Amino acid sequence: MPRVSRQQTDNNRLAIEEASSRLFREQGIKAVSVADLMAAAGLTHGGFYGHFESKDALAAVACARAFDQSAERWEKRVAGKTESAAALAGLVEGYLSVNSRNNPGSGCPIAGLATDVAREPADKPIHAAYVDGLKRLIDIMLGAQTEPGAEPDRGAGLAQMATLVGAMVLARATRGDALSDEILAAARAHLLPVAAANSSPVDKPPRARKSPAVRKPVH
Repeated sequence: MPRVSRQQTDNNRLAIEEASSRLFREQGIKAVSVADLMAAAGLTHGGFYGHFESKDALAAVACARAFDQSAERWEKRVAGKTESAAALAGLVEGYLSVNSRNNPGSGCPIAGLATDVAREPADKPIHAAYVDGLKRLIDIMLGAQTEPGAEPDRGAGLAQMATLVGAMVLARATRGDALSDEILAAARAHLLPVAAANSSPVDKPPRARKSPAVRKPVH
């Protein structure tokens, strides 16, 4: 039986990392088996331990890979924006989009993996990968909003991040109900009040229509 080349071995490992990064965000870490991961990568179950010593080890690598992808997207969204308001708008509008809500497998791991990481024991390697990734995205947000020569408002940045992530978690949990769209729109309006005021009606939650006033007859 011919030996697999080093290049093919590296390609197989990357395929496992990519498949696991997507499936963990879509379905949760516990819900996805090693067999599921290998099948999604187009490989046999038996080859897993030639690449990773355990599923826990892979989860940490997959988490870090997901954060790398998110960081790249975030940096693109703020690139070239010299005003802090525009930079924040780029992050918020990209994050709180319908596309992001509907595609957790390619979305932000902060929201996609938060519940799973919280349920894992503190000594699992995914915790360190998650915290490192979260700090990296926080730094991007703070840097994008901070004017040259000014100190970043860390408290405000953390509150904004919590609003982004909380809104996305709730929007996904209520997907299929009108409340999901309302949550996304409300979070955008809270974080970007000026932009929200100028947004198209499609981006805003529907307003309740008032019944026409009944006029009394004039005698």
